[in-house]
Amino acid sequence: MLVEKDRLVLSMDVSSWLATVAGIECVKFFPVDVEIANKSVVLPGQFHKDPADRMIVATARKLAVPVVTKDEKIQSYPHVKTIW
Repeated sequence: MLVEKDRLVLSMDVSSWLATVAGIECVKFFPVDVEIANKSVVLPGQFHKDPADRMIVATARKLAVPVVTKDEKIQSYPHVKTIW
């Protein structure tokens, strides 16, 4: 959706990009499970209402990993570590 809105530029189509990323050894795609879905609606502190961002943050918190993002709202959220 970000590519369609010209907010993200990729060097290839989205399907090819995802396939390329999936082939990187240290990268994993992680499914949203019931626990992540539940935790996304009860994040600690104040966080904005975007459901996708909430699921990203809840996933990172469950896995205890940082989020790679330039999104300032996620970067300013003190309950998740970010890189970028």
